[in-house]
Amino acid sequence: MTAEAIKTPAEIRRLRALHPQMRERDFARIHAISEGELVAAEVGRSAVRLRPDLDILLNGLGAVGEVMALTRNESAVHEKIGPYEKVVLGPMASMVLGAQIDLRIFPSRWAFGFAVEKTAEDGAIRRSLQFFDAQGQAVHKVHARPASNAEAWAVLVANLRHDEQSDAIALTPAAPPAPLGEAADVASLRAAWQAMTDTHQFFGIIKKLNLHRLNAIEMVGEDLAWQLDAGAVEQMFSNVAGTDLPIMAFVGNPGCIQIHSGPITNVKPMGPWLNVMDETFHLHLRLDQIASVWAVRKPTSDGHVTSVEVYDANRELIIQFFGKRHEGEGEIAGWRTAVEKLPLHTQSNAA
Repeated sequence: MTAEAIKTPAEIRRLRALHPQMRERDFARIHAISEGELVAAEVGRSAVRLRPDLDILLNGLGAVGEVMALTRNESAVHEKIGPYEKVVLGPMASMVLGAQIDLRIFPSRWAFGFAVEKTAEDGAIRRSLQFFDAQGQAVHKVHARPASNAEAWAVLVANLRHDEQSDAIALTPAAPPAPLGEAADVASLRAAWQAMTDTHQFFGIIKKLNLHRLNAIEMVGEDLAWQLDAGAVEQMFSNVAGTDLPIMAFVGNPGCIQIHSGPITNVKPMGPWLNVMDETFHLHLRLDQIASVWAVRKPTSDGHVTSVEVYDANRELIIQFFGKRHEGEGEIAGWRTAVEKLPLHTQSNAA
């Protein structure tokens, strides 16, 4: 059976049974389907279709207690263990602002949801809530833990249960990116950039100036953004691991951004992956998919803030790092020094 022939839920299940240990995302990619279609094919068996109702989901998760939240893109997987706390709901964006689980959620991107139960080799039941966009790409997942409240989990699944329990989903093709129009010149970009009083103003600036994020970083000037060596990410982790320096690591996709704040300790490279395996934070980063790394300096009312931004070959942001800080506070000097000491990109490195 060729990948092109795998279109019906029955065909997906049949082939999946031949490769039960393959990761869902890898199976979907190899067989030219979305991960959402793969999960949907198990509805009525190991999956229940859910409504992606963020009000019910985020408020209901509080009673479940400790869980693992997972947000990823093609090159990075971000996992945080803890409870969903301090929920703030909004029509354009919702937030979870707990000490462990810290999320920025964009509801318009959430199209499909599923509750999944699988029996592991040791006989344990693995439960998860999985949410996908209109193209079937994963936006966020919640995995139950041994300490999770099973009764509250069951209530939440019942409250989110979709009236339609089909094992197929109708995907919507991704809209082509809107043309940017005529981009701003360097002088306009630098003037707007240097007038920032908050890092969140950056998004409005590049939108107003018709600039892609990486284009703006490349053209603004080396006093505000400078390219680092591709190995700078590994070097950064080596420098901060095991210290008390608290960092922030942002991993996102169009539907969700997940944030870790705090020190990191246990860094383990494995093949192309750089892994952080701490008690409540796991990160898996594909180093071989890094195309460029930048140090970026943005002004705020509390002084400038420095970030490390990592991009893939499609010029999309993979992961972003800051020193941990709160509004009204200046940047941690140790973080700024750590970034400024990272190796610079050179033409010889590029060759």
